[in-house]
Amino acid sequence: MSVLESIYVDMSIVLGSAQVPIRQILKMGRGAMIPLDCGHDDPTLVYVNGELVAKGRIMVDGDQMSLEVSEVVQRVRG
Repeated sequence: MSVLESIYVDMSIVLGSAQVPIRQILKMGRGAMIPLDCGHDDPTLVYVNGELVAKGRIMVDGDQMSLEVSEVVQRVRG
């Protein structure tokens, strides 16, 4: 077993985002809708430890969801 196999990373899959006033959040109930800043054709973003590393799309098969990676983002060195 490689030493790397025991290292954990923080991974986030982001469908979109929204800026919502706290007063609106406090009024929300079950079934509330929050509009996101993306369309259904926009890529899903994959962040690892806060860095964008890939883009893809969500796949649904019955009750299973997965991410199909379509692009690995090149790191910009600066």
